[in-house]
Amino acid sequence: MEISGRIIKINPVVTGDGRNGQWKKQEFILETVSQYPKKVCFTLWGDKIDKTEMREGMNAVVSFDLESKEYNGRWFTEARAWMVKGDENRGAESMPANEPRAFTPSNLDAIDEMESLPF
Repeated sequence: MEISGRIIKINPVVTGDGRNGQWKKQEFILETVSQYPKKVCFTLWGDKIDKTEMREGMNAVVSFDLESKEYNGRWFTEARAWMVKGDENRGAESMPANEPRAFTPSNLDAIDEMESLPF
């Protein structure tokens, strides 16, 4: 699967020892670009961390797999990124600014229609 957006946070690399030896992972948060933006936490594992160039604020396309595991009767889902590419096709002008929209009497009705809930 693929998803595109802006990388808004990159967490530090975490390492540890497991039954199969040493492991390392790094999590990052991608915010989608849509009328209702979503934030998604992805995990990079092992040598993919060293092969991936990321920076906060970068527009990116993330290729990933979803995996769920059961532990003590509860299920946990992880979005495992296996490739992160800078999105050269999207300029900064196509990404929404983090500034609030200006509300004027002339556009208030149109904004209410756009932002109404779908249910």
